[in-house]
Amino acid sequence: MVTPETGTNPDLATKQRQFNAAMALYNGSRRYQLFSAGVAVINIALQLTLLARLIPLHVPLVWQPPLLLTAYFITDFINGLVHMIMDHSDRYTSLAGPLIANFHLHHKIPRYQDHALPVIYFNETGSKVWLVPTLGAVLALTCVEGISLYLLTLLIYVGVLSSVAEVSHYLCHNSTATFSVFLARCGLLLDKRHHACHHLHDNQNYAFLNGWSDPLLNRIALAIYPGYKRTTDLHFATYVPPDGDKR
Repeated sequence: MVTPETGTNPDLATKQRQFNAAMALYNGSRRYQLFSAGVAVINIALQLTLLARLIPLHVPLVWQPPLLLTAYFITDFINGLVHMIMDHSDRYTSLAGPLIANFHLHHKIPRYQDHALPVIYFNETGSKVWLVPTLGAVLALTCVEGISLYLLTLLIYVGVLSSVAEVSHYLCHNSTATFSVFLARCGLLLDKRHHACHHLHDNQNYAFLNGWSDPLLNRIALAIYPGYKRTTDLHFATYVPPDGDKR
């Protein structure tokens, strides 16, 4: 609500102050970066363990393509759904507030810092806190007698592809290499023009891996969210990043 006395929106001004305070905490303490590094180490250790468990499962080769395609869609959807939720979260004063605020900067500073792909894999896997219990649950399932080998294989693929999705998103923003463009055109990575709609328009195309699930995600977004350009994108309007800061 805009007040006639000030011509400002007090709720928006409060959120902007909370956002700036959350980013001051994020930039002023290494504990958040160390936390993300710890999350990355745990996630990657679990992924490697699961891949090692995958080898003796002996799933027939003929089943690998349909399992991978199914895992691609599920991964695209789940990671897109998390992206949607995070884009609309404004809990800057919560324990996770600095991480939420830092996540929102991918709209303000859409280009990543250039790094080797393994570094991107590690850094961005560190943002996937939700993946730690997910991978842990999949690892526990590998110990369950009689569980479907096909289900385990599918879940392991989803767990690993969830980090690959972050690399796909990075390449979509930063790379014009012929091979990454080719993979995007083949539908294996995120296409630049497709993902550009997420930044140019509102409340659409949240998928990170390749965009297959965006028609479904867009319907969900339209049903439950007003859009980030009119809400959380306004919260970082007064934020001034440190010199040289580029996500």
